[in-house]
Amino acid sequence: MKKILFFCFLMAFSLVCKAQDECFKCNIYNKEYNVSLTMNLYEESITIPGQDVLGKVYGYLKKLTDSRVWIIMDVEIDKSGKKALLTMINDYGSEDLEAELSIDGDGNYTLKQLSGSTIKVAGNNKWIKLPKVLVFSSKK
Repeated sequence: MKKILFFCFLMAFSLVCKAQDECFKCNIYNKEYNVSLTMNLYEESITIPGQDVLGKVYGYLKKLTDSRVWIIMDVEIDKSGKKALLTMINDYGSEDLEAELSIDGDGNYTLKQLSGSTIKVAGNNKWIKLPKVLVFSSKK
């Protein structure tokens, strides 16, 4: 009986670990600003469409109607597995920032710009500054 309970514990533990490994490997969206964040914060495995020369990265943020991106260059995931510190740079290399990405119990993600440049995306023939705190969901 002890062996069965131990086996069940191991299976449950591995499922929890697997679920945690997937929370920062996804595409998320903010409808209000029409931006998406494509990411795999566990390994550099994302190729930016049309910018293959940059190689594999942790991910990128972009307006859905524009090809310019903010690239995730470096990541530190905290021990809880629910927060990550991101270093991001625009695809021109002229601006960079640090941000915190966290996931809540409802499956929403919050991106907080901590320091550095402000994320700007193109819209209506001008640059639009994104708010310092932006909420994303997995639904478009």
